[in-house]
Amino acid sequence: MGFLDNGGTAPATKNIILINVLVMVMIALNMEFMIEHFALFYPSSPFFRPWQFVTHMFMHGGFLHIFFNMYTLWIFGSALERAWGWKKFLVFYFVTGLGAALLHTGVQFIQAQVWMSQIAEGSVQAQASLHALKLTPTVGASGAIYGVLLGFAMLYPDARLTLIFPPITLKAKWFVIIFAIIELIIGIFSIGGVTDEKVDIAHFAHLGGMLFGWLLIMYWKKKRTLYDYKY
Repeated sequence: MGFLDNGGTAPATKNIILINVLVMVMIALNMEFMIEHFALFYPSSPFFRPWQFVTHMFMHGGFLHIFFNMYTLWIFGSALERAWGWKKFLVFYFVTGLGAALLHTGVQFIQAQVWMSQIAEGSVQAQASLHALKLTPTVGASGAIYGVLLGFAMLYPDARLTLIFPPITLKAKWFVIIFAIIELIIGIFSIGGVTDEKVDIAHFAHLGGMLFGWLLIMYWKKKRTLYDYKY
């Protein structure tokens, strides 16, 4: 399975983590180049390139960002990979990551259409918002990570999970439902400018990862191929 395949139980998960760490090092060495070429920009941005839909999944905005994403991937991605095999897990990971990017971009498109209508009416603020949208990069594996969490909850709904802070223990299915509701509420409010987040968070990318993960698992269940190691 590549340069980290040493007979372990989750080689794909380990390889994904290693690639993310290597890319983080490259960002530290030349942030401007990496962001401009490999972060995901809105399609009408002068910085947009098609491959960014994939490459942005391996980039992160800081140590805590990559640490929590990769820690979550290690815990829950390994469980899915052991259940499905590395090929099927990779398909799931990339489908959820790409699905997250598609939903995120779709929401951006809706925002852009609203601002363009306001610009036609002479809104200077809308013009500034549209300009900022085109210059704002999106990075992170969070969409795929949320898809992995959704996948784990669908395969092991009654597994009991405990948060570090606050120390709450719930079944996996309830954690995922709560996360989805929170992301949806905050995402809707952030579109309307109600929230005041200091860091832009792609809430609809998280929801996109969960949505496409759910769709793929339901498709596999319908085809009765969920556990046959085929992709």
